[in-house]
Amino acid sequence: MKSKRHLKILDLIKKEKIGTQQELVARLHEAGIEVTQATVSRDIKKLGLIKVPDGHGGYKYSISTKRSKGDVEDWMKKMIQDFVIEIDYSENIIVLKTLLGTAGGLAAAIDNSKWDEILGTVAGEDTILLVVKNKDNITKVINKIKKLLE
Repeated sequence: MKSKRHLKILDLIKKEKIGTQQELVARLHEAGIEVTQATVSRDIKKLGLIKVPDGHGGYKYSISTKRSKGDVEDWMKKMIQDFVIEIDYSENIIVLKTLLGTAGGLAAAIDNSKWDEILGTVAGEDTILLVVKNKDNITKVINKIKKLLE
């Protein structure tokens, strides 16, 4: 549940100007996610959100570009464990089947992890395509994902 809430928070702050924890709590409630201000406060810290100028004299929440590599990897590991249902591959493409609605957030986490072997991701609602630089690295990437699933 926490990972889904985190995905929704990230989605909301990307799409809307949200400047306070109370606004974020209200938007989560509108989305059907029951949460307290204290929980949102912890989520903001865990996600590494920062406040930036909104261009109109106020501030809004944004995703920090200075997240530590360890934070990104921990977040990605949790998401892989919570959301990945199936792994398959062909040549230099890995297909991750996920729970419905979770592929985009997980793909963003993988992109932010900056794995040297991965060129990028493409995500739908429940499927992620990972494009591996070289098909010789496919086993290495699959093993890394499987290790994160443990």
